[in-house]
Amino acid sequence: MTKSGMKVGFIGLGIMGAPMALNLLKAGHMMFVQTRSKVPAELVEGGATLCTSAEEVAKRADVIITMLPDTSNVEEVLFGARGVAAGLKPAQGSTGQPKLVIDMSSISPMVTKKMAERIHALGGEYLDAPVSGGEVGAKAASLTIMVGGLDSSFERARPLLEALGKNITHVGGHGDGQTTKVANQIIVALNIEAVAEALLFASKAGADPAKVRQALMGGFAASRILEVHGERMVKRSFNPGFRIALHQKDLGLALQGAREMGLSLPHTASAAQLMQVCAAHGLAGLDHSALCRSLEIMAGHEIAAGDVTISA
Repeated sequence: MTKSGMKVGFIGLGIMGAPMALNLLKAGHMMFVQTRSKVPAELVEGGATLCTSAEEVAKRADVIITMLPDTSNVEEVLFGARGVAAGLKPAQGSTGQPKLVIDMSSISPMVTKKMAERIHALGGEYLDAPVSGGEVGAKAASLTIMVGGLDSSFERARPLLEALGKNITHVGGHGDGQTTKVANQIIVALNIEAVAEALLFASKAGADPAKVRQALMGGFAASRILEVHGERMVKRSFNPGFRIALHQKDLGLALQGAREMGLSLPHTASAAQLMQVCAAHGLAGLDHSALCRSLEIMAGHEIAAGDVTISA
């Protein structure tokens, strides 16, 4: 551990969590990890300590990071039996500061606010810091990170966040990071839908979708979604960087929030239904760029020829 290194706990070593934890280890932090999935060999070889419960992680670390699939998973890890909350007694870490919980999952903003209140009542601190950038961004430490919480907590967490991402924004108070992530997921979903519709239209009309995509990349329609996911659609490569099932969950949070606030989000609802078509056909485990499959199924036409490929 370097002089500036912190005692960091990391819970949830999935597609995103594993490379994020590895980047923190490489940055010189002492790591305590716990997960239901297999712990990557690089973490073990790098000196990370394996813990048997979230409670143990919280007892041994000064900062505890969670990277989990859904709201209920975060609630269980934080407040369930042998959860993080049980390990916050005493709430002061080895530095004399309150222990800091950073949830980097994508979950409900309203539930996040309630969980932050519960952690603060125990004497700890809380940040919601969901990310965007997928597996590629997690591996490259180039994630976009949207943070909600107290200014002092954010400044304390900054060295850790800078080891994980490039575009780091303190948006506001508790829950505001999660609200920003939901907004991000709305934009991404609608852009994927737009690219899929455009390439399907071009292909059905007889044009080469690969060349159409190349032409559009030089104009005002250019976007990161067209660049990356448009290529996936053309090449029929849908190995999950971010699964349809997880994006469905995020759009569900958007629509739930919209109902509570009396908003209408018609195109978000449309994208959610297209993802449901994919799920109904057993495709929920594919990358969210495979949303195009729902449109292809309805059209009886595929954007490009070739089998859908998923690498092991």
